Amino acid sequence: MDDASARTRHNEYAELKQLIRNEGLLDKQPKYYAYKILSTVGLLALSIAFLLLVHNFWLQLLNAAFLAFVFGQIGFLGHDGGHRQIFKATWKNDVIILLQGNLLVGMSYSWWNNKHNAHHSHPNQVDMDPDIGIPAISFTEEEALSKRHFLRFLAKYQAFFFFPLLTLVGMDLQRVSILYLLKTKVQRPVAEISLIILHYVLYFGLVFSQLNLWQGIIFILVHQALFGLYLGMTFAPNHKGMLILEKETRMDFLQRQVITARNVTSSPFNDYMYGGLNYQIEHHLFPSMPRNNLKKAQKIIREYCVSHSISYYETSSIQSFKEILSFLHEIGAPLRQKTPPRKEVVEGSALGVKTV
Repeated sequence: MDDASARTRHNEYAELKQLIRNEGLLDKQPKYYAYKILSTVGLLALSIAFLLLVHNFWLQLLNAAFLAFVFGQIGFLGHDGGHRQIFKATWKNDVIILLQGNLLVGMSYSWWNNKHNAHHSHPNQVDMDPDIGIPAISFTEEEALSKRHFLRFLAKYQAFFFFPLLTLVGMDLQRVSILYLLKTKVQRPVAEISLIILHYVLYFGLVFSQLNLWQGIIFILVHQALFGLYLGMTFAPNHKGMLILEKETRMDFLQRQVITARNVTSSPFNDYMYGGLNYQIEHHLFPSMPRNNLKKAQKIIREYCVSHSISYYETSSIQSFKEILSFLHEIGAPLRQKTPPRKEVVEGSALGVKTV
């Protein structure tokens, strides 16, 4: 992109931001978030009460599934806090994400913030977006061809392994959080480590005080697997299967954020279950916008993109997963050939669209 084009796009984003600001869509929503926080904590309290009061193991497995959903909802609140959507004061958002992330979910907020900010800066960009730097999944054919041993086998059939792998997401983010806090100097080490330790004391204490050893292990496995599946299924449609950008690609902020993202069709059910992430384009353009304003912003942003010839993509939840699986299967295709092509001559693609 030349300097003149870059300046034009920059001016377009400034113009769009002014339209959004004029509608008050960047204003904080304290009443909405008071309701969301109280209702979500209420769901957590309900699950804990069920664990304490109901002495039927099979019903507790249903509770494990419900708790997985609650953890996902808590995660969405932590995500909102990390983007400063809830309060104007940074420290207040930090308190929310410390409590929601470290204490309630067992996830380091500083690890999440650093990783997620890098993703927002370079969505779907090779070697720059940590969300496509996942060892178990390949996002370009070149990457797939570079894999060895078990990871190569995974890449070969990654479309088939995709959903089973999602069950590991929750446990993996907790594992990585612990390693991050042990190896990295963070701003609030005492608070972060103490709250994560307290999380596990309370989590294991509650489970094993009510269930025997094997029942407790099964409860935890079901809970963590379904938590990972839920989290993965709400985050994957955002970018997976969309355009992959080469590391050297230069692109203005507006275009980069729109063409690498996918929206999932809005409905009251989707808006709740996805935690607002189904408005991924709007969220990436205005990360600090409160969740309940994303739907209002969508009409303005979609019309603006259409009028400025910027590709704006939205589809159904089911279609998004079809596209993701098709993309992953296509990336692994060279490995399923009897004589795979040399990796030097293979270009990555996304649903038939070459990387740029």
